[in-house]
Amino acid sequence: MHQAIETTTIETRGQGLYEISRAARDFVSGAGITTGLLTAYVRHTSCSLLIQENADSDVQTDLKGFFARLVPEGMDWLVHTTEGPDDMPAHIKAALTQTSIGIPVTEGEPAFGTWQGLYLFEHRRRPHRREIVLHIIGEA
Repeated sequence: MHQAIETTTIETRGQGLYEISRAARDFVSGAGITTGLLTAYVRHTSCSLLIQENADSDVQTDLKGFFARLVPEGMDWLVHTTEGPDDMPAHIKAALTQTSIGIPVTEGEPAFGTWQGLYLFEHRRRPHRREIVLHIIGEA
């Protein structure tokens, strides 16, 4: 059994989905593992990870709109408000999605579907520096 680990940093420009599929592919390729499991983990509480369609940007627009309606800013019952009006909604959105994703690796590649991509989903309005830990374990 072989394994490798790497931390990659994503500079966001505010709310939105940032595709990181290329970083995952490059990491798997560099690790030299042909069959195994890639785990992506984001080290923050106000953003998340998604596997989502990467062929039509309207999907990203609709996802952002859905989450903005589901967890809007300005809910008067929120207690945690010291970091701004978008912070607690960002924590809730992250709780509804995921901070870790497992992706099978076959033939030396992450086993994404035809129109699938791995995304960092930034829930905060202002730019952030986000760290994503990539870990792979498997056979060379």
